[in-house]
Amino acid sequence: MTKMTKLMGATAAVLTMGTAAYADGHSCTAEGRLSIIGNEFPAIQSVAALAQSCDGLEAEANLTADHQSLNVPGMTGDPAEYTSAIVANSSIVALLNEDVIQPLDDLVAEYGADIPDHMKISVDGQIMAIAFMANAQHLVYRADILEAAGLEVPTSYEEVLAAAETIREQGLLENPLGGAYASGWNLAQEFNNMYIGHGGEFFEAGTANVSINNEAGVATREMMKALSEYMNPDFLTHDSNATSAEWEAGNVALMNMWGSRTGVLMDDEGSAEEVYSNTMVSGPLMVGDSGVPATTLWWDGWTVAKNISDEDAAATFQALAHAVSPALLNDETMSQAVWLIEGFEPQTVNEGVLASVAAGSKPYPMVPYQGLLHTALGNELSDFMQGNESAEQALADVEAAYTAAATEAGFIQ
Repeated sequence: MTKMTKLMGATAAVLTMGTAAYADGHSCTAEGRLSIIGNEFPAIQSVAALAQSCDGLEAEANLTADHQSLNVPGMTGDPAEYTSAIVANSSIVALLNEDVIQPLDDLVAEYGADIPDHMKISVDGQIMAIAFMANAQHLVYRADILEAAGLEVPTSYEEVLAAAETIREQGLLENPLGGAYASGWNLAQEFNNMYIGHGGEFFEAGTANVSINNEAGVATREMMKALSEYMNPDFLTHDSNATSAEWEAGNVALMNMWGSRTGVLMDDEGSAEEVYSNTMVSGPLMVGDSGVPATTLWWDGWTVAKNISDEDAAATFQALAHAVSPALLNDETMSQAVWLIEGFEPQTVNEGVLASVAAGSKPYPMVPYQGLLHTALGNELSDFMQGNESAEQALADVEAAYTAAATEAGFIQ
């Protein structure tokens, strides 16, 4: 459906490109309106800030953890409230399904001569987004806590469980594991990672018929429940922001976290020196014996709304093309992401994402009905995590909720 495979294959080539002094104050001029909706982590904040700096713009940005519930409604009106949504390979699907973003081929031809092919995300032969960074979840660990407990760095979730028990037994930390297990999108994503790691397939081959109530699905749920026993008791309220706060407070020694968040965890702001100086990253965790990493590869990129004037579309494209050009890269931004931008030099904080790419991690599925399954997982798995129903019943509930939604949407006849 997309150039996702090509994008991830190109990542290694991008990372070996030489760097010149790109952040040289090069300016941008674009006449029109720019209104961005997107997530709120540092890399996106940097992109949005540089886009808004273009001369001649009427510019604003709404960067929020709630972006996925706001972008479709905000782009449905005519004119659209937002001229661009910054998306990932999961969240673009809803925008495509609702037909609220426009093909970028003409804008690329007129204003995007410098955009490399590997940044162009094509759907059904048309460029629908410009990707600017790669992302993945991987292990983050406290080197001092592991050393005090006499432990090696875990490479599997089974080893993480054993390490958590040892850390708790030795009285080093009561709840040594962290995780973005908040009910809803985050909990569903952790299921996706673990299910892929167990070798699971989400759908019957060649169909939209879901197939997760199986051995891999039950093993996934049981591992997630076992991990949660070593997390803060309020783990079902912890999204990436809350989990990161737990880490910076010194309460956590091991967690699966987004590469785009590690820069904040490893800098000297917000936590004690013993925490940030001992925060290290490693590659994706394995689980079971499938040989497939228990994570997913992602891209983040920007789109242009369909229901806006040609002037605003041109201004939005020009501003965001500038924002993801080599002009973005400097000492501060270089560590914020695995950028797909020419001139990017990998930093220590990027090693977890790079290891995820090197390990052959699978991309997040970009079939049009994956979002419906993600929603069903997020809505139906909390009861199991709280011990209120069996893994099999929870998965049956997910399948029923998904099937109803997919049938209503016309994916299942």
